[in-house]
Amino acid sequence: MSPVCQPMKPKSTRMSPRARIRILVADDHPVVREGIIASLKPQRDMTVVAEAKDGLEAITLIKEHLPDIVLLDLRMPLLDGLEVVAEVKTLKLAAKVIILTVFESEHDIHRAVKAGARGYLLKDTSPEEILEAIRRVSAGATYLPARIAQKLAEGTRKPELSPRELEVLLAVAAGKNDRDTAAQLSITESTVKTHVRSLVEKLGVASRTAAVMEAVRRGLAKFK
Repeated sequence: MSPVCQPMKPKSTRMSPRARIRILVADDHPVVREGIIASLKPQRDMTVVAEAKDGLEAITLIKEHLPDIVLLDLRMPLLDGLEVVAEVKTLKLAAKVIILTVFESEHDIHRAVKAGARGYLLKDTSPEEILEAIRRVSAGATYLPARIAQKLAEGTRKPELSPRELEVLLAVAAGKNDRDTAAQLSITESTVKTHVRSLVEKLGVASRTAAVMEAVRRGLAKFK
């Protein structure tokens, strides 16, 4: 006797809410949050589970809703984005954080990646690229657009400082002015100024004081 073949029921194309990428949006500007959420809602593979207006609320809601992805502003009240990333890491939460910010300095990017962020996007990023970043990070990858990756690479590349530049840097760190530095090193004030300009340019900072701090941060110099 031949088996009776039952017609196959078509599989539902609707995705289970639990199978979707669960997203928390944290930004202190309501208009920005609303814009991000509006771009996420039509996506069949994503669902927004919560939104936060500050870093402290973000941590509370991350612990409550256990999202897969957190879209996180870098500068927020109460706790900034980096503090939130650090807390997520400390608590060993599974949420993967993507920073979404207007700040694109090498220093900010480096700190965010070092803290544990899995992606770094600027707020002028197209909605399509934000969606792509969410999907990639959710799948276990990191996402750094070429522009951001280049800045990160530039920041990790240590500039070469000459022996004389290091001597001038030490003098600046000791609080000496150009005249005292020139006398100590037996060079002219004009030469000291030239070395200071070179240090500022090589280290990508705005002042001699910042040059000292940046040199220490990059491990180029140590001061007692």
